[in-house]
Amino acid sequence: MAHRLPSAPPILPGLTYIRPLGSGGFADVFLYEQDMPRRDVAVKVLPADVRDPDLRRMFNAEADVLAHLSAHPSIVTVYQAGISADGRPYIVMEYCPGSLAQRYRVERLPVDEVLAIGVRMASALESAHRAGLVHRDVKPSNILITTFGAPVLADFGISSSLTRRADSEVLAMSVPWSAPEVIAETTPGTVSSEVWSLGATVYSLLAGHSPFERREKGQNSKEQLRRRIARASYSEIARADVPPALQDVLARAMSRDPDKRYGSARELGEAFREVQADQGWSRTPLEVADDQWHPTTDSVDFADESMRGPARSRIERPSSRKTRESAGIAGLARDEETAFTADAPRGRRALPWLVGVGALAVVAGAGVAVAAAMGAFS
Repeated sequence: MAHRLPSAPPILPGLTYIRPLGSGGFADVFLYEQDMPRRDVAVKVLPADVRDPDLRRMFNAEADVLAHLSAHPSIVTVYQAGISADGRPYIVMEYCPGSLAQRYRVERLPVDEVLAIGVRMASALESAHRAGLVHRDVKPSNILITTFGAPVLADFGISSSLTRRADSEVLAMSVPWSAPEVIAETTPGTVSSEVWSLGATVYSLLAGHSPFERREKGQNSKEQLRRRIARASYSEIARADVPPALQDVLARAMSRDPDKRYGSARELGEAFREVQADQGWSRTPLEVADDQWHPTTDSVDFADESMRGPARSRIERPSSRKTRESAGIAGLARDEETAFTADAPRGRRALPWLVGVGALAVVAGAGVAVAAAMGAFS
């Protein structure tokens, strides 16, 4: 878990800094206000001292992956990317005021809500897989909540191609939600391992802890979790309101043998929908593009470590605007990292229509004066 302070927020064209949202292992996330159109945005930035080409490659890939996928209603939207005046790559994306990073640990989430989240995440993953991409880090903290209360999948920073495996590819994982074959480092991520991770995520939201986590203190080191996941014996969730049919779905999704799991994220999503129907709940729409869909741009180049995007050519004087309170989205920075808050209201700004009215009054006054002057000569 990262415990560093965030780097200084960059000065960006058309954006006004508000406050930090979170700091992770390799990126910082800040809250900005976009001038036109007026809205809050989250800006993910590499720290100024990062020169690692692998991190630049992962950062570029995340921007490109989101460009392919962010039109999906259950994937966070990216607006733009570029390079700041001090040479730091950044991504501007949808601001989501909440996440599931800790909520499931302190609150008993309703089963119907969790099933709806599971269906939406299944549709997001299915869309990514059809585009030839794999997320590789599905977990509760990477499910953000929009201002409309909708869950969206975020943090494609370690995503990869389903059809390409490079020897130099960075192997990254969040152990509690990683499949046995990923733990064993036999694969960096597949459709099957994503089915496992989504099953483990839904399990966590219902159980209040990750699937192989124990309540005893000192029993959940990464190495202890690795050993338990390698043995992968499903334990039922200790909640009477979790239907047996849902226990069966999760047990199959988290089978130790990849061949015994659901064959796709869509199949897992359909299984969740069947449980919804059996319980008399409305089925959540499984929003997957039809088979004719394909990315409208070239495929993502996961080897690109160049500094890409428009760069700010000059630095303006920083804004003195005050900060405000927000729930934050620290999950965007990397792995249950530190979140930051600051309680202060935004400053008031003059309404543009009042300025316009004032300008019209000046013009009207000038017109009257001109007319009077012309009358004096007639």
